[in-house]
Amino acid sequence: MKESVSGTTYRIVAIPGDGIGPEVVGAARTVLDGVLATAGRRIEWVEIKVGGGSIDAYGVAIRPEDVELCRTADAVLLGAVGGPQWDDPKASVRPEQALFALRSGLGLYANLRPVSVHPALIGASPLRPELLRDVDLLVVRELTGGIYFGDRTEAAASGSGERTALDSLPYAESEVRRIVRLAFELARGRRHKLTQVDKANVLATSRLWRQVTDEVAREFPDVDLEHRLVDSTAMLLVMRPAAFDVIVTENLFGDILSDEASVLAGSLGVLASASLGERQTRYGTFGLYEPIHGSAPDIAGQDVADPIGTILSGAMLLRWSLGLADAAEAVERAVSTALDDGLRTRDLIPLHAPLAAGLTPLGTAAMAAAIEERLGAPAGVAR
Repeated sequence: MKESVSGTTYRIVAIPGDGIGPEVVGAARTVLDGVLATAGRRIEWVEIKVGGGSIDAYGVAIRPEDVELCRTADAVLLGAVGGPQWDDPKASVRPEQALFALRSGLGLYANLRPVSVHPALIGASPLRPELLRDVDLLVVRELTGGIYFGDRTEAAASGSGERTALDSLPYAESEVRRIVRLAFELARGRRHKLTQVDKANVLATSRLWRQVTDEVAREFPDVDLEHRLVDSTAMLLVMRPAAFDVIVTENLFGDILSDEASVLAGSLGVLASASLGERQTRYGTFGLYEPIHGSAPDIAGQDVADPIGTILSGAMLLRWSLGLADAAEAVERAVSTALDDGLRTRDLIPLHAPLAAGLTPLGTAAMAAAIEERLGAPAGVAR
């Protein structure tokens, strides 16, 4: 996608959400506005209530008209949803229902979660430093099928008086094929290695995944494919994480494995994600962008949340949905420079005193300001 001209205005829906969501989304907005201003462009932000705030205001996790509003935008930036006041699993209305509504309503079938380890953050990871060298992987998670969207029966007493519950795990061939093809395309642009993860020794749907993946693989002879069971993958992610390039898997396994992989980077707070569909906007692929962490209500409003994951999600937004690769790289360089300069939010400061020497603690807003100061002019874009 070509870089758009100076003077362009992009329309982005901002969903601050709950907990620390408003703080990290505000931080990302600061950086995105800053990087676009250097090229004479701007964002028209449209803010909506979703999640717990929407439940309190409207009685639902998200209104149909807000889903439609997101559909008309160039992209969506999301903070996080949920909190203890809406945590009753028996409640008929829960914040996470908004996420399912957005994914299905906007056709966002592919969740991309890149995981790499910045050299300055190796000390923040619980893994041995030698295991983190050259880690650069991408988890591609199917997002609109599987057990999260299957038929279910809530716990109820059976004829014997014992409670039973049921969740089904459906997948159609077309759902598998489109996510697997995307994963192959992404692997082709990286190190040409794809790992498809399943539980084919037990699950019929996993055997379908293997069959379809093998069929799609014929279109990509330059990509090395391996099938791996989810349990062995979970083990290897902490034993040999650098062995992975692109991992593609179904909804539940992708949810779990991507959270496990997050410890490699040192903190949930620094990792970004993009949820993409097939719809093309004027500038790129429509998507929803969010950090992989939750709403962290225990630290909400304290200006200590790490905004880097949300800021890097903004960089993915620039690259995928706005077609602004140079601006995305400028944001990523600014984040990297801030970390190289020893700037840290609380989650990135090692507990061991000597390891923390020379680091500068910053709050959420100050970290965003420091990253904005380090933006400079995106390479190849006229100021």
